[in-house]
Amino acid sequence: MNRKEQKRALVLGQVDRGELTAVEAGKVMGLSERHVRRLLAEYRGVGPKALAHGNRGRKPHHTLAPTVRAQVLELAQGKYVGFNHTHLTEKLQQVEEIKISRPSVRRILVSSGIKSPRKRRAPKHRQRRERRAQRGMMLQIDGSRHDWLEGRGPWLTLVGAIDDATGEVPYALFRLQEDSQGYFMLTEQIAVRYGLPMAMYSDRHSIFVYGRKGQLSIEEELKGEQEPTQFGRLLKELEIQPILALSPQAKGRIERLWGTFQDRLVSELRLVAARTLEEANEVLWKLLPEHNKRFGVEPAQAGSAYRALPKGIKLEELFCFKYRRTVANDNTVKLEGRVISIPPGPRERSYAKARVEVREGMDGSLAVYYQGRRIAHEGPSEHGIVLRTKHAGRRSESTNRSSQPSKKEAGVAAPPKLVRKDADGVLRPTAEHPWRRPFVMTKSLNR
Repeated sequence: MNRKEQKRALVLGQVDRGELTAVEAGKVMGLSERHVRRLLAEYRGVGPKALAHGNRGRKPHHTLAPTVRAQVLELAQGKYVGFNHTHLTEKLQQVEEIKISRPSVRRILVSSGIKSPRKRRAPKHRQRRERRAQRGMMLQIDGSRHDWLEGRGPWLTLVGAIDDATGEVPYALFRLQEDSQGYFMLTEQIAVRYGLPMAMYSDRHSIFVYGRKGQLSIEEELKGEQEPTQFGRLLKELEIQPILALSPQAKGRIERLWGTFQDRLVSELRLVAARTLEEANEVLWKLLPEHNKRFGVEPAQAGSAYRALPKGIKLEELFCFKYRRTVANDNTVKLEGRVISIPPGPRERSYAKARVEVREGMDGSLAVYYQGRRIAHEGPSEHGIVLRTKHAGRRSESTNRSSQPSKKEAGVAAPPKLVRKDADGVLRPTAEHPWRRPFVMTKSLNR
């Protein structure tokens, strides 16, 4: 019996002995006279145990069976190891057909010492930006470099977009590096499936804006604007407004998306033991509809702001890299080590010194255009298209530092620490510090 029941037993004993009336006992216990007489009748019949609840000591009707608890623990530590509580609950219901709630799963795992791998921090106070009202008004785009395959394969970059109004992911794909071609492919698939959005919100990566400091070139001064990158040029041709964020927090919706994917998508890739870029993309594209159904919200305004592609447009002529070149005296044009021979024009015309436009397709094919007319063409290269990561100015784009594997990815050991704290918390130089090395004085030869 607890203290409350012991107090009631003491008071009812006084009533039974005639020391207190039922009304006085009710005032002491905070009960009505009728309830006191009902408790007194049970007390006289079976004694103090009548004051305990009848279900005390009994197993609840909805208690999980020990076999179910054991099965959940076995799956959480085996097949679904690393899944967070919510994700694990969904897999138990959809795949294993175990009808169980998320609090029950959490209670089982926490009681067994298994914590959720998803660590959460206390949210910081930030000013809320309202979502766009309609689907397709603005897409946030970004890339996430991560060990998606957890050592089973190369590090990959997930390039994707999220609709600001609904939180849905219209398209995403894995790439070996974050490059312009990946964003070209992303935009093309969104345009084909949904249409052209009104705006795209991105960071200030060199893929989106030229970060050069200093004065503008003569051509840029004549135009009155800075020369755009290849992706910036594409958005301008598609009449999509580019919006550049000043901080990662400004595009927090897609940053939170990467957190969700680095938890759930990594677990899904581990579940099927994906090892290659192709296998990772298959899992991703299969997961996207389920993700949108799970996390998407209804927009504030019905309808769609996506614009249809113009009729008669050829995608291969739009989604390609375009460079300005001058034809050499031997009627050739060079691009990234590739030489394109230009055949003679009408009446054996030579194109030497002519300013032409070289278009590189997504498959690596090259085409030379002069005054809007194609005058030369070359098929795809054996090496494919070059990683497009930097600004496309007078030179063609090439791989930058972000395309090179980091020390963490390459498995390079970190340099030894030169300063450590001792037991008293004082910073002291280690044995590798230059101060610890012996000092040797040498005589100067010039003396």
